[in-house]
Amino acid sequence: MTNRTNTSNALDDRPIPVQAKLAAAWTGFMFLYVYVDVLNFYKPGVVDDILAGVVFEFDVSPTLLTVFLVTVSIPALMVILSVALPARVNRVTNLVVASLLIPYSMFNAVGESWDWAFFYGISIGLELLILAFILRSAWAWPRPPAVASGSAVTDVRQGVRR
Repeated sequence: MTNRTNTSNALDDRPIPVQAKLAAAWTGFMFLYVYVDVLNFYKPGVVDDILAGVVFEFDVSPTLLTVFLVTVSIPALMVILSVALPARVNRVTNLVVASLLIPYSMFNAVGESWDWAFFYGISIGLELLILAFILRSAWAWPRPPAVASGSAVTDVRQGVRR
């Protein structure tokens, strides 16, 4: 009978591709974004205002609902684009979209009473943390190693010609 002892308690920690990190971050952002909107319905008077045709001081209209649809669709599209776009376009798209969503996320607290400051502070703070992670991941996107020049390349090419 063989007695096997585990000499290492290390866990396998393989690098995760940037595209997967970005897609996961956008997924988390999207869920948080939607849950904050859903939890907002529990605020007194919100549902009554919606039933009366008013959202955030705006009359409910096809244009308003289309704008809302476009804004909540951005994170969902970014999940797909983060895994589908080529690296260079992917990086730029993530940097631009995440940068534009920072002021948009902070705008959600405008006009709210101090009674709800903790709720909006936590939700906006978490959104900003996720957006910062996206910006950092896209900004620090690894570059491929440089191709060696000189005799090593020449030797490889000569070997192929034979």
